[in-house]
Amino acid sequence: MTPKNPFSRRQFLAATSGAMGAAKLYGQEEATPSERLALQGGPKAVQGAMPKHVRWGEPEREQMNALIDQANMFYWKGPQTTLLIDRFRQTCPLEHVMTCSSGTAALHIAVAAAGIEPGDEVITSPISDIGTVIGTIYQQAVPVFADLGRNTYNLDPEDVAQRITPKTKAIIAVHLAGNPCDMHALKTLADQHNLVLIEDCAQAWGAKFRGKPIGTVGHIGCFSLQAAKHVTSGEGGVVASSDPRFGPLLQRFGDKGMDRLAKGGLFEVFATNYRMSEPQAGFAAAQLTRVEGIAEKRSQLGNRLNAKLAGAPGIEPHQIHADDRSTYWFLMFRLRPEAFKCDRAEFVKALAAEGVPASAGYIPVPLYGNPVFQKHGFFAGRWPVKELGLTTMDYAKVSCPEAEAILKTGVRITIHEGMSEDYVLSLAAAVQKVATHYAV
Repeated sequence: MTPKNPFSRRQFLAATSGAMGAAKLYGQEEATPSERLALQGGPKAVQGAMPKHVRWGEPEREQMNALIDQANMFYWKGPQTTLLIDRFRQTCPLEHVMTCSSGTAALHIAVAAAGIEPGDEVITSPISDIGTVIGTIYQQAVPVFADLGRNTYNLDPEDVAQRITPKTKAIIAVHLAGNPCDMHALKTLADQHNLVLIEDCAQAWGAKFRGKPIGTVGHIGCFSLQAAKHVTSGEGGVVASSDPRFGPLLQRFGDKGMDRLAKGGLFEVFATNYRMSEPQAGFAAAQLTRVEGIAEKRSQLGNRLNAKLAGAPGIEPHQIHADDRSTYWFLMFRLRPEAFKCDRAEFVKALAAEGVPASAGYIPVPLYGNPVFQKHGFFAGRWPVKELGLTTMDYAKVSCPEAEAILKTGVRITIHEGMSEDYVLSLAAAVQKVATHYAV
């Protein structure tokens, strides 16, 4: 026989209401089924899989078919390379254009054309692919890392100014995730100190700074066609300039030092072979017919998502200037750790359970935190310019506090042009749901 319940109905209600009150007091209010996290058995905020990202089709197939009829696959004056250069200028109107094997190659060509010498210093961002500084190091110059804007994730011009020395010869501005740097401020610094301003546009196809195409504000623009970029040829790059001091040098620094417009076939400068092949150029030329559509769609979707995130508790959205066009190679926002009852790992896990294509941070550590920098082991474990006394740089002592904080608190969300506005709004709803659940 089942024993009688020792509690009266009144006592039971009093006890349960007291427990609910305690839960509210300690931030554990009972969630309704629709508010409960998917991680805890609630419904997902994002229904369905991430929309398919279709990146190539008939334009690329037609261009590859045309390539088969060519008698030669060499880049110089090749029909595919010529077409790629023409289409590149429609996106980024610069006089001198050199196609090359990668975005890393483009940056190396730029640094070489800028006349960077052993021991010279080049100021750049600590949050970037290492390709940003490989060319600088190979020219026996010294990367100097400046700190970043809290929510732009781009170079902080004030910190750049503090790091300029008599040895500084260039600034490489990295438009991270397609968000334009403050080019007015950086160009002013470059002009004041007679520095070369190089733009790393690897993640910024189609981006605009105050209406001007990214790559046209500085002295030299560098682009990547790597497989994950907005447009691609698997690997590849483009470097371009309208500056008469540097533009004419780009071709020879990408082609073993040979000036193909000169007679005699002599090597005027020492350089490596960074040439792009005709098949790569043809595929890239077809891809460039898509640039404006990709850029505009990503800009619209990213701005929509960013605006929605601005209202979420504890979230610091990506800071995009109203007069610029960011093309969102990805969207990143920051968490204020003190605003949540969970750490970033749990927050991202909860987002993933809701169906959000999210990941923690971007790169594991700032570039200077990597072992090769900490050990100064760039050339068979050695760094000649330091051994020769041409620099006193010690990367073990370098610190960019804001950059380090960005990597520890950032959350990255995938954006691409195949997504719909409704899908992006569901991503925003999911972030809002998770942020509200974990809010202090």
